[in-house]
Amino acid sequence: MEGSYPVSLLRKKKQPIWKQISLTSLLIGLVSLSVLITLTILLVASYQSNKKTLIDTTLTLNYTSAIKMSQTIDSLFKSMRSSLHYSASVLSNMNSMNTDEIYSNLELIRHSSNQFNSIVVVDETGIVRNMSPKSVGTVGQYIRTEEAKTALTLKKPYLSKPYITTKTKRLIVFMSEPIYDKEGRYRGYIGGTIYLQEKNILSMIFGNNPTDKIGSYFYIVGSNGHVLYHHDKNRLGKNISANQVVRKLMQGQSGHEQMVNLQGKALLAGYVKVPENGWGVIVASPISVVYEQLNDYIKTVLFYTLPPFILLMLIVIGLARGLARPFVTLADFMTKIGKEKVELPKGKRHWNREADLLTEAVRYAVADIKKQTEQLTLDAMTDPLTGLTNRRALQAIMHRWIEEQISFSIIIMDIDKFKSINDTFGHQAGDEVLKHFAKIITSCVRPGDVCCRFGGEEFISLISYASIEEAHLVAERIRLMLEKSVNPIGQTITVSQGIAHYSSHSDSAEELIHLADQALYKAKESGRNQTVIAEFAEELSH
Repeated sequence: MEGSYPVSLLRKKKQPIWKQISLTSLLIGLVSLSVLITLTILLVASYQSNKKTLIDTTLTLNYTSAIKMSQTIDSLFKSMRSSLHYSASVLSNMNSMNTDEIYSNLELIRHSSNQFNSIVVVDETGIVRNMSPKSVGTVGQYIRTEEAKTALTLKKPYLSKPYITTKTKRLIVFMSEPIYDKEGRYRGYIGGTIYLQEKNILSMIFGNNPTDKIGSYFYIVGSNGHVLYHHDKNRLGKNISANQVVRKLMQGQSGHEQMVNLQGKALLAGYVKVPENGWGVIVASPISVVYEQLNDYIKTVLFYTLPPFILLMLIVIGLARGLARPFVTLADFMTKIGKEKVELPKGKRHWNREADLLTEAVRYAVADIKKQTEQLTLDAMTDPLTGLTNRRALQAIMHRWIEEQISFSIIIMDIDKFKSINDTFGHQAGDEVLKHFAKIITSCVRPGDVCCRFGGEEFISLISYASIEEAHLVAERIRLMLEKSVNPIGQTITVSQGIAHYSSHSDSAEELIHLADQALYKAKESGRNQTVIAEFAEELSH
């Protein structure tokens, strides 16, 4: 047979070309065309079209949110300005008013609207006549800050840029309104302050904004590019004028666009200028959220396109059965795909040319699909940088262990001062450090334990059937090995760690992570490069 096979091929090649065209070739062409159309529609048209739609929708929503916030701030500052203007008219005869009367007016203004953290009255000589609350303690003193002196000199409505006060060291924004008596003589001004780092009118209005729950966030910048409001109070007062969107706001522009912030994170941002005070509102969403939504959409499309694909395959099987007996085995195999676990057909040669070619094509196609499916499953559960389990897989494992009542300890690890590593040596070196630390973790745990990159420079290990003390030994082994190892940057790298135990500390996966994270935070606060065990509920109640 082997010797005669090439001869048969030669004989077939001598036949007219039209005899080489068979119905099997047509069926293979139809199947191939359906696969090509499916791949083209799903991977190109659907992906690109919906990617653009999702991005445009997110940008539009963020821009709309920024407009509403800008309008809110604009209305707020008009109201604040109006309040000060009215108060200035009330205090036009303040020279004939005693201290208590002035103070009563200031207290009424401050408590009636809660717009200002403090209110001050300064006369035309620069002396503080009165202030609410009294705890500020500058009554009778001459104004010291340049902003206060500017307001006195201008003799007209004034809004300062954010600055730090000389006495209380607060980061504030100052708004003032001139006071003129009935004869039109300038008598000083009344001014209100907003304490940016403390509870203020902005935090009261925007503090519980729902965009935080969907991964979006917003912040407010002044006309000079300094942060005036941010959910992270450590960012207040920072100069971020290098941000491309902030630069456009400083130039008076509004709009929406994809951007990269100063931390290198890709965002979809909507930004709007506030007319009343020249501030800017920025609403931003991580572009990763869009890709998560896009992946969910693609999965839905694949789910709904599976029945038509099966129908097409049934048609192919029916046609194949009508042609010849050798196609029956292949047809049975195709009907089982997607319904049960099947083995790939062996590479057995068929006497029928069409059956042989189609069987080989299906073998390769199914093998390739199986390979791609396994790879996609692996990719969905694996961190691409370190090769460790990712966050989604970790949570699934924790819930499964808890359902099976398998005792385990959780170790949360965070590389100390990792941002400075990125800033000093670059993100590529930072990635090498993460991979280096991942290898150390896996070398210090048992094969059955779970190692996960939880996010950024934070890692988690699940140590099965391990007490708190045993987990502490593992954590210390990891910490010491990292500290003493030769690493990609050539400088000592340390890690802080927190430990919690199921079910000693909690029966909830989320609570275990939270408790271990609290212990990690304590390790950070206590000087870093150490391991802290989470406190028990009894200890937390005392």
